[in-house]
Amino acid sequence: MDDLPPSLVLEILNRLADSADLARCRVASKSLNVLSRDVRSVNLFCSLDRYLKSRAAETKLLVTPFKVILKTLVNDFLALDSVSIGVEKSLGRISYEHDDVEDWSDDLFLTDVGYAKEWLPAIGKNLTSLSIVDFWVQSCWRQSKILALITLCCCNLLELELKNAWLSVDGLHRMNSLKYLTLEFIRLDDEDLSELNNNFPHLEVLNLIGVGGLNEPKIRLLHLKTCKWTVSNAPVSLCIYAPSLSKLELKCVKPKFLIIETPMLSDFHFCLEDASGLQVDEFPCLRKLHLHFPCLHSLITTFSSARTIKELTLDTMQRAESVESVKFCLDTVFEIFPNLCFLKLGPGVLSEAETCYQAEGLEGRMGMRDLKKNHSSLKTNKIELKLPFIIPILEKCTDSFDMALLLYQNADSDVTGGIMSKRAINQRRPRWRWELWKQGSREAWAKGN
Repeated sequence: MDDLPPSLVLEILNRLADSADLARCRVASKSLNVLSRDVRSVNLFCSLDRYLKSRAAETKLLVTPFKVILKTLVNDFLALDSVSIGVEKSLGRISYEHDDVEDWSDDLFLTDVGYAKEWLPAIGKNLTSLSIVDFWVQSCWRQSKILALITLCCCNLLELELKNAWLSVDGLHRMNSLKYLTLEFIRLDDEDLSELNNNFPHLEVLNLIGVGGLNEPKIRLLHLKTCKWTVSNAPVSLCIYAPSLSKLELKCVKPKFLIIETPMLSDFHFCLEDASGLQVDEFPCLRKLHLHFPCLHSLITTFSSARTIKELTLDTMQRAESVESVKFCLDTVFEIFPNLCFLKLGPGVLSEAETCYQAEGLEGRMGMRDLKKNHSSLKTNKIELKLPFIIPILEKCTDSFDMALLLYQNADSDVTGGIMSKRAINQRRPRWRWELWKQGSREAWAKGN
């Protein structure tokens, strides 16, 4: 290391994934200690092992408190532009019922604004990225005003990520610089999201994952381009007004009102538990659509016409056995989405389509002339019985059609060999391949051209 130029050593220190290693380097070498003051990022996470040792009677006095390590590192570095701190995912298993949990402890309450004031103001002006993953057991019952501190101190912040906390929105300052915001498993005291809209007006990427405390929330962001919103409760209404939004992933239960005004939307992933009464206006720029719903027929028929969509993915939350589920068929799909190039059918969807096929067959109007790829998942114990349904689909396809079928079944060589021999007789033109999910991993065991 002594023979390396200082600039290269500094680059190596900047690339350390865990700043605990950086702290060890500082103790091991005076030159590394000096160079470390110019590192640009801190990444420090408390592990489950450290947490348990800090609680065990025989080791707790030997463990340096996590907050002390963090404050020392941050205060010693002069050029920080990125800070990522928190607890590892393994600590998520810790619950109030755990013998080692003390409700009143705050040693891992990282969104504690009093503690943050000891280190954030000194480095905030230069920060462009900040991530804090709190310890839910300690933070869920303590309201934090850290958002106000961040908006006051971090005037050049571009990316902000906060997880596992109860956040107040009192005293926020407008942040025109912030482009990326992620709030995950957050109790947010902003029922309609008005404070978020007003104080972060230039957001381009917004992720709201399991954010509670919302009532009739409305996203109004002119510059938003990408949004992922997983609604944890059941608000009366959801509204998104985002004229620049191109990609949206929305998962919700059953809002009474759902308003999406996004004229530039081109990629839409929509998961809804109940679509009754839902009406969908046409999205003029929509190209990719992913629908996830217990009964797909009632959802896809809310799209009166979707001629712009080229890629469609259909998933069901469960294998529906109701009479309504029988209505789902491939003919309906191609009537509503007539210009598809790619179609992906998740587990259970192809089986529902087969039920319809057994009752009604495949009509000649099924528009698969433009379809180039089909990826489907099929749960079955006897693939041979599915061939009368699969082969007619292939016969309606063009020469350039590519089909991949994932089989959730352990198949021996005799069974697979018999399937492939039948395929060779019945399937002439389209390219297709069978792939097998086996012990949690996908293994391709046969391909045909």
